[in-house]
Amino acid sequence: MPYPIEEKLVVGISSNALFDLRTEDEIFKNEGLEEYRKYQVDNKAIVLEKGVGFPFIKRFLNINKIYSKEQPVEVVLLSRNSPETGVRIFNSIREYDLDITRAAFMSGGSAVNYIPAFNISLFLAMHEDDVKA
Repeated sequence: MPYPIEEKLVVGISSNALFDLRTEDEIFKNEGLEEYRKYQVDNKAIVLEKGVGFPFIKRFLNINKIYSKEQPVEVVLLSRNSPETGVRIFNSIREYDLDITRAAFMSGGSAVNYIPAFNISLFLAMHEDDVKA
C-alpha cells in the first residue's frame, strides 16, 4: 500500500529544471504563446533533453528502489506550462522511466502556492522569482 504524500520526503521541480526547454522558451518569447503551444503539440513525440535538475531527480527517485516497500520519496512536477503542452513533458518522463505521477500545470502562472498542498520540502526551478517565493 502506498504511503500518503504527507509521510514522504517530497521534492518539487519545474519542467524547465527537469528538462532543457531553452528552445521552447525562445519560441515563447519571440513568437508568442500560440506558436509555443503549436510547437509543443507538433513535437509531442520528440523526447525532451535532460535539464540541470534531471541527474538529481533520477538519483533521488532511486531511493524508492532501495526502500521498495516504503517508497519514502516522491517528486512532483510544478510547471508553468499548460496541460496541453504537458503531454510532451509526460511523454519524456515515461521515456526516461522517471516515477513522477503528480503534477500541476499552471498555464503561465507560478505554481509556488501549491507547494504546501503537495508537502514539498525542496523546490527546484529555473525562474528566480519562483525560487524566492
